[in-house]
Amino acid sequence: MLTDSVYIPVVSVCPVRNQPDHRAEMSSQLLLGEQVEVLDHSAAGWLQIRSLHDGYEGWCQAIQLSALQHTPVEPLGYFDRELGFANVNGQPMPVFMGTPVYEQPVVAGIFSLSFTGLSVQPDTNDKHLQVQELALQYLNSPYLWGGRTFAGIDCSGFAQMVYRQLGIHLLRDAYLQAGEGEPVGFLQEVQPGDLAFFDEPDGRISHVGILLNEREIIHSSGKVRIDDIDHAGILSRDQKRRTHRLRLIKRYF
Repeated sequence: MLTDSVYIPVVSVCPVRNQPDHRAEMSSQLLLGEQVEVLDHSAAGWLQIRSLHDGYEGWCQAIQLSALQHTPVEPLGYFDRELGFANVNGQPMPVFMGTPVYEQPVVAGIFSLSFTGLSVQPDTNDKHLQVQELALQYLNSPYLWGGRTFAGIDCSGFAQMVYRQLGIHLLRDAYLQAGEGEPVGFLQEVQPGDLAFFDEPDGRISHVGILLNEREIIHSSGKVRIDDIDHAGILSRDQKRRTHRLRLIKRYF
């Protein structure tokens, strides 16, 4: 891949849309410094991109991205607080949890990005405890289709962002995540951090959540919430009814 085909967002959050149009559906988001490959630049003011993190494709506003001026490097880790500030061309730029943090300044076109002072999640052997602590940091964040930050996040974005802090890079959508990991047969066998997947009447997987234990799940539905779960699915504590039908459980660590 040519270096000049690798771009990064130079804004805190860059919407990824299904079509090169501001009215098109936002299917995901990119965070400051996430690396993408540019696939198409024929639509005026837009770039079709593919994320180097998870392979996800879509369209971004060209003004929000810039080409790297050096060979891409791996980040030190991912920002581990709800909100902080990077430095872009000498000015503070808000960053959200999960934003990649680089050891050296990153130069992209006319932009210079510095991540000095931003902490990253420390390595730990107890991923089962860590995943619960990370997930709870998003508690009560509002649901947003395509969202990947505590200002708005969808179910698969929630799983993806929590897992990236563990060094585990999930794919973007729930049905894709369900194709990874190892099956867990019964709720009685789950460990904290296992993912539970839920389907529609037609069998299509449409929802995912992070199991805290064999009885509780944290997931993004209206907001990031903790609900009860049994062999049949999710029982909403707020709504006092069953909201999602359990399809399968997967383990990733």
